[in-house]
Amino acid sequence: MDLNVKIYADGAKLADMQAVAAQGLVTGFTTNPSLMKAAGITDYLAFAQKAVATFPDQSISFEVFGNTPDRMLAEAKVLAGLGQHVAVKVPIIRANGEDNAAVICELSNAGVQVNVTAITTLTQVKLAVDALNAKVGGIVSVFAGRVADTGVDPLPLMRQAAGLCHTKEHVELLWASTREVFNVVQAEQTGCDIITVPPKILAKLAKFGTPAVQVSVDTVKTFDADIASLGFTIPVTE
Repeated sequence: MDLNVKIYADGAKLADMQAVAAQGLVTGFTTNPSLMKAAGITDYLAFAQKAVATFPDQSISFEVFGNTPDRMLAEAKVLAGLGQHVAVKVPIIRANGEDNAAVICELSNAGVQVNVTAITTLTQVKLAVDALNAKVGGIVSVFAGRVADTGVDPLPLMRQAAGLCHTKEHVELLWASTREVFNVVQAEQTGCDIITVPPKILAKLAKFGTPAVQVSVDTVKTFDADIASLGFTIPVTE
């Protein structure tokens, strides 16, 4: 693949993170509370410390758990202290509908690399970009996949988001909630700097560039193998 967009692995299983890193597919990592729940993480800080120790020279994002400004600020300082390449994920909005612009601004001005997450609108993109310190930079994570889940084409949003993000030096746009391999191409085409990809989709990147006819042949081979393993037959009258 000859792409400018950086690929980050999205997940919370250290073994999976190590596997994709060994393949040279990714240059960074992201995770979130939902992924940690799915991975069965019981000690967040221990997991984060081990992940940073395993990948000391790669960008890795950890999310705050708090839902009040004071709590988020306190947690962010702990997470940021884990390593120089740690980005602290702060949702653009809280469950009560209030935004976290002030929190993001305070952290960014203090030199914390902030990954502003859970963004789904252009207004939120602008809020995030305005809150980030240009000298420190940061990541603006737009959940393109979740926007598409609502039946809305996310590409116009991503193109406009790229334009806004790139008005500030060191602010990068990240395509989040990746659903399929082609999203990597779309992220590239819309000017995204980063796309975060789960392991199941990362495994499919090897198919990049496979001729369509070969995909057809491989599909039928899979059908044939599954038929053989089932041991079923369809009775026919000769």
